[in-house]
Amino acid sequence: MDRNSLLQLAETYGSPLYVYDTDVISSQYKKITKAFSKVKNVKINYAAKALSNLNILKVFNKLNSGLDTVSIQEVKLGLLAGFEPKDIIYTPNGVSLQEIEDVAKLGVQINIDNLSILELFGQKHPNIPVCIRINPHVMAGGNSKISVGHIDSKFGISIHQVPHIKRVVENTNMHINGIHMHTGSDILDIDTFLRATEILFDTAKQFKNIDFIDFGSGFKVPYKTDDISTNIEELGKKLSKRFNEFCKEYGKDLTLMFEPGKFLVSQSGRFLAKVNVIKQTTSTVFAGIDSGLNHLIRPMFYNSYHQIKNLSNPKGRERYYSIVGYICETDTFGSNRRINEISEGDILCFHNAGAYCFSMASNYNSRYRPAEVMMHEGKDYLIRKRETFEDIIRHQELVI
Repeated sequence: MDRNSLLQLAETYGSPLYVYDTDVISSQYKKITKAFSKVKNVKINYAAKALSNLNILKVFNKLNSGLDTVSIQEVKLGLLAGFEPKDIIYTPNGVSLQEIEDVAKLGVQINIDNLSILELFGQKHPNIPVCIRINPHVMAGGNSKISVGHIDSKFGISIHQVPHIKRVVENTNMHINGIHMHTGSDILDIDTFLRATEILFDTAKQFKNIDFIDFGSGFKVPYKTDDISTNIEELGKKLSKRFNEFCKEYGKDLTLMFEPGKFLVSQSGRFLAKVNVIKQTTSTVFAGIDSGLNHLIRPMFYNSYHQIKNLSNPKGRERYYSIVGYICETDTFGSNRRINEISEGDILCFHNAGAYCFSMASNYNSRYRPAEVMMHEGKDYLIRKRETFEDIIRHQELVI
């Protein structure tokens, strides 16, 4: 993933281009498992929504990871990638009972976050074990769009509704085998996260036959030089100690689960784009690239920061640029960034492009989605072809 290698990949496969390094993925996976090595039973379920290419899923399967899914399509991708049904957990939100039942037929772990669906599912399928997603009413996360555990969130069943959950369980005689929460992404305050875990422990005590507790994820990774991130080692030390204490109180060795996505794949990814135009106005110098929010929407959607470097001129004098896309809408990747002098035809590299980048890409403006390349054991592999015009019209039907 050094400069020369990336430039060669851009030459070979064209731009724009996503590139993923599996060495980084493996390193991040080992980092989190090591942090919780003091717990007897730990299961890391990779959040497929972050990056769902089948080849990436296969990498996680070979690492002995589980898989966290939010749709029946992600479940099917996981099965196609070789995951056993028992290693997949399905945590939807706002889906129909029919989809949940269809997923249940595939044999994966079901996680329900809605009282009415819980009751309906329990009445029809009392013998299928179910995990409960709790909303701990804890505000966490770096952006309102990714803070999902607060009181006004659509996710989870309120901790104040636990008596209702217990009533449903008693009436249906269904089996609750796990308790789950997810507070939000970009967690920095470990103490706030630990307070939320205490809420989860208190909830777990009220269910006598659970097998696991899923603490979600949301660990922050660095986006720029000297950026702060979640201290996973400190969290591992503190939570492992408390989890082991809880298992003794509960009288059973439970499994500690996490479902990281960004933490595992964000830093593995690079996004390469070519500069189409340099445009100077009275106040700004724009570098317009052959991409836009249709390929990388995070800066516009989450106000997220992606470090941008000029691979073609790494020693040029630094100037200030606003990096913008070719979409007929304001799609600014970075404003007034200090970057080595940019010329038309240069290749720019966006860092932290592994998570929620290609997976959120679209065909807006009828543009093609880019190709994906995976660096694995020293070799580069094309793992998704660049789209063509035929892909744009493939499912359209002319009726007039």
